[in-house]
Amino acid sequence: MATNTGGAGTSTSDLGRLVLRVTLGILILFHGVAKLQGGLDVVTGMVAKTGLPPQVAYLVLFGEVVAPVLLIVGAWTRLAALLVVVNMIVAVLLVHTSQLFTMSKSGGYGLELQAMYLFTALAVALLGAGAFSLGGTRGRFN
Repeated sequence: MATNTGGAGTSTSDLGRLVLRVTLGILILFHGVAKLQGGLDVVTGMVAKTGLPPQVAYLVLFGEVVAPVLLIVGAWTRLAALLVVVNMIVAVLLVHTSQLFTMSKSGGYGLELQAMYLFTALAVALLGAGAFSLGGTRGRFN
């Protein structure tokens, strides 16, 4: 493996993309699996309060199950990352708006986990999957 730390297309750049997308995919997938196991009742209730049909809650499974799996394997990576971005924006709007301008008890940003997911997904959407992916660096699935 090359040790070049240069620009796009280098082994270290591709390794960095792999670390970002697999970590994001695994961590978001935990949320999706929890919803698959426990049901979507809480999400359905929140969606219904906004006036949207409760069935819209099932879209969360795309952002928390389908997209993370695609991120992990590196297929349709940019689209999958954008789904996570949208999922996180909706989650903040539905659940966390009261925390937008707060700090946690330990002094961090009140929404640092949500912000980390959102901006990591945005970075993956901009960077693409890289060479260590099913889609490949310039593959039609990336």
